[in-house]
Amino acid sequence: MGDHNRDEEGFGWERSIDRRALLEKAAVAGGALAAGGLLAGRATAVPYGGSPGDVTFLSTQLNTLSESEAFRNTLLQGFRGKVDAIFAATDAAFVNRIQAEAQAGRGSIDLMGALHGTFVTLEDKNQLLDVSDVVKDFTKGKSAINPEYLKLGRLGTNRQLYIPWIQATYVVAANKKAIRYLPKGAKATRLTYAQYAQWAKNIREGVGQARVGFPAGANGLIHRFFQGYLVPAFSGGVVTTFKSPQAANGWNYMRSLWDNVHPQALAYEFMQDPLLSEEVLVSWEHVARLKAALERRPDDFTVFPAPTGPRGLAYMPVLAGLAIPRNSPNPAGGKALIRHLLSLSAQARTLSAVGFFPVVGGRLSKRISAGLRLESNAVKLQQTAPKALPSLLPIGLGAEGGNFNNVYRDTFTRIVVRKEDTTAVLTEQAAKLQAIMDKTGAPCWRPDPPSNGACRVA
Repeated sequence: MGDHNRDEEGFGWERSIDRRALLEKAAVAGGALAAGGLLAGRATAVPYGGSPGDVTFLSTQLNTLSESEAFRNTLLQGFRGKVDAIFAATDAAFVNRIQAEAQAGRGSIDLMGALHGTFVTLEDKNQLLDVSDVVKDFTKGKSAINPEYLKLGRLGTNRQLYIPWIQATYVVAANKKAIRYLPKGAKATRLTYAQYAQWAKNIREGVGQARVGFPAGANGLIHRFFQGYLVPAFSGGVVTTFKSPQAANGWNYMRSLWDNVHPQALAYEFMQDPLLSEEVLVSWEHVARLKAALERRPDDFTVFPAPTGPRGLAYMPVLAGLAIPRNSPNPAGGKALIRHLLSLSAQARTLSAVGFFPVVGGRLSKRISAGLRLESNAVKLQQTAPKALPSLLPIGLGAEGGNFNNVYRDTFTRIVVRKEDTTAVLTEQAAKLQAIMDKTGAPCWRPDPPSNGACRVA
């Protein structure tokens, strides 16, 4: 597949998405910093052309089989050192390992790849090395990283505690055969949730079977749909509004929509395969998990933003970064690997190999495939929509992140699949959600309003 024409404005990722509240939460979570040395004697940068030695990399990102193979075989090309890449199955496993090594006083990890919220948890325990000397290479020119992203990496301090690495989000992809079933007057790029539901019904009636999909299998990411899209779109929040009447409306909407969702949705984990087979004609999914379908048959698909609800077009921006543990045995090698992974060539390979978008400012768009161009355009529309409502990934939950996700997955199972009473389920699940927030002490994150102390379900 050939490249499409160059976009002279670059990717939409470089646009501001109002991270004010996120920065406030990062400052709270990073407030318990301890003073002291930062392994200065061992943290000198590897001279350009020198050998970084053996580097152990631990990541929560790119942890599927195909992504981890691409990391080892493609993204590490040209790196002078030897990398042992380890991919954690869960955030909890990742955090527990780092904290266990910190408590033992002896580390084995030289570089970490994780989401912003995970680094908030680690820095709250003073476990991240200052990498300000590395970030100087990424503040201007084609290698420049968005200053707002760099602020996030400081976690409310005056030190660079992680450096942004890759970014992503979730969008809707549709086979063009489904466009004929759009409700009268509706445009795929500006759908409401009501129109999306009518579209699903029209498809079922038109083709004789429900053909809208969701990644609701055990390893699917449907919980992010509830946290970043459905609940905030209907209620304006994620935690504070969890059991509100408006959130209940969203869950009741989902239960009605489910009648027109493919019956195999509870087994789907990656939507690119059912989209390619045309078992499913329309689906919401993570951009990286749509990549194979869009690159293989870009002329058969269209990609567009999530629907808009009563409170706006809620969507979830995803930012992952690179950081070095304070007890890294080879911090110089870790810094060398950061520089490699943020090089223009490595960032371009990341985009083409795994479908995560770059953070560097260089215009890589001329290099991307037609399928990735579809995603890039949809993301721009989503970020710049008049009613765009960024709903951030959970922040400050640490090892409780999995339990937080389970609250939303269990709520879905009980209300949507088993059709239990919505109010009763939300009341019960709200108690479990509050217990998690109290245990972690995590303050609210956007779109919920700022909180003093643990975020609370209203």
